[in-house]
Amino acid sequence: MGEKLRLYDFNNLTKALSFNIYDVCYAKTPREQRDYIAYIDEQYNSERLTGILTTLTDMIGAKILNIAKQDYEPQGASVTILIAESSMIPAGETQLAHLDKSHVTVHTYPEYHPETSLATFRVDIDVATCGEITPLSTLDYLIGSFDSDIITMDYRVRGFTRDVGGRKLFMDHRVASIQDYISEDILHAYDAVDMNVYAANLFHTRMMRKDIDLQNYLFKTDVYELPPKIRLEITNNISREMIEIFSGQNIY
Repeated sequence: MGEKLRLYDFNNLTKALSFNIYDVCYAKTPREQRDYIAYIDEQYNSERLTGILTTLTDMIGAKILNIAKQDYEPQGASVTILIAESSMIPAGETQLAHLDKSHVTVHTYPEYHPETSLATFRVDIDVATCGEITPLSTLDYLIGSFDSDIITMDYRVRGFTRDVGGRKLFMDHRVASIQDYISEDILHAYDAVDMNVYAANLFHTRMMRKDIDLQNYLFKTDVYELPPKIRLEITNNISREMIEIFSGQNIY
């Protein structure tokens, strides 16, 4: 246990951004499937994930209080960062540090389907902040940090804070859609749908990549090494996998 930090003017309005990112890949043989999992596990180990979350923390103007990271066997990694919004509040001749407790976490889950030879890499990210920090501003960076085929996002605002007159504030910024915080270039590459409950400050967006360039989904295989019939079969399997993940149900 480290030294306790004193909190001033604690803000109980919590903003939580959670989303899952999926990357789908075709690996022809069991050996290639294992190699793909090992490749992903190395590319997104806890060290690199820590770097991504550290940059995110800088982007939202927060201070890192503590980092916990772990790599797993046979694969996967987790990183948790305790952060605080830090500002200086005048109090007579002294300055008081204003701290709002928050955290950022990421977990990875590489796995593969034994029948279709499709491997899936899932990343779960949670950003919970208090005070003036709004994690939605980091979406372009997070989406760009991973090769994302399907993305599901949830943004929730909980609790309340008060204005100087004591009036409760259950939302301190305007949100119509998570998509408003994603660049046009990124949105152009995806089909996106919203399911929002405005009265409860709940916002949900799902995104799926529009175009499937088969070469981008092959691991250690050139697309021209495959006969047209096999190319079509693989493309259909990838499309089905993505549609089911996007819709959240078994369709085929």
